[in-house]
Amino acid sequence: MTDPHHHDLPVPMHGATDPELAVILHDIVGPDGAFRHRQHVNLAFLAVHRYGMPEAVNRVCAWIQQLAAYQQAPQKYHHTVSRAWVELVAHHISADPNCAEFDVFAQRHPALLDKRLLTRHYRAATLATDQARHGWTEPDVIAFPWAAGAEVASGDQRPRRPPLGGRNASNPSPRGSNGEAVCQKT
Repeated sequence: MTDPHHHDLPVPMHGATDPELAVILHDIVGPDGAFRHRQHVNLAFLAVHRYGMPEAVNRVCAWIQQLAAYQQAPQKYHHTVSRAWVELVAHHISADPNCAEFDVFAQRHPALLDKRLLTRHYRAATLATDQARHGWTEPDVIAFPWAAGAEVASGDQRPRRPPLGGRNASNPSPRGSNGEAVCQKT
């Protein structure tokens, strides 16, 4: 399955009409100016830290639509894929709430850099539908672990992810619940 978020065209910083997005792009776009999967994950990471869920979904989706429109390729925007990635990133942030540096976060959660990760949760045919492209579609292979009463094919029940509301102040310690040191921006 191809990644609908992979853009071969460079993303000019001046293409961002949202001033916040322009600043973010300046910080996360690579030297070649390309905006690929890693940059999408980084964008989601920053939005979840700044706004929490569900506002991060709204921001990231609007920003990606803006970038696609600027590239005169609005058809590249895919709502389910965009939202699913923000939710996946938020789920990992909730497990590592004090990690404020993206490169460290990416090293700790390398699965997020695999653009095929969504194939664990969705069939390609499901993501190819107009409904998935223009609105939210629930996973049809394996439910996300934080979904209420998440059921998988075997009937497993999985725990719900705690809500994120911007920076997590509930664990101010630089140690996680298991006592291991966690990332903190210094």
